[in-house]
Amino acid sequence: MDFPTDLRYSDQHEWVRIDDRRVMVGITDYAQDALGDVVFVELPQLGTTVARGTRVCEIESTKSVSDIYAPVSGTIVEVNGALADAPELVNSEPYGSGWMFSIDAEDVSELDELMDGTQYRSFVEQ
Repeated sequence: MDFPTDLRYSDQHEWVRIDDRRVMVGITDYAQDALGDVVFVELPQLGTTVARGTRVCEIESTKSVSDIYAPVSGTIVEVNGALADAPELVNSEPYGSGWMFSIDAEDVSELDELMDGTQYRSFVEQ
């Protein structure tokens, strides 16, 4: 299992990469492993306003369908269109080209409530 230390993590197994107010979101290596082979990713619409903790989109695997939640409040400003043709990128590169969407964060202080890599590792090992 990989737990990059330059990312922040939610208790719903989303990771975030922070670049000023823009927050890139994907699911963790742990989450993609638990899901199994990803076969479809429903991406959110650009311009959608989301609240922290609310459902943003859905991911379908050979095992189940799971919701993806907003780790911060804000507006969807980018989606990873490559996942439409290659949803398996979520499995092969969860922290790279398997990212899902970016949010322009409304309140960057919400990021302080996310876990760092060490905290997230402890969280999933419990």
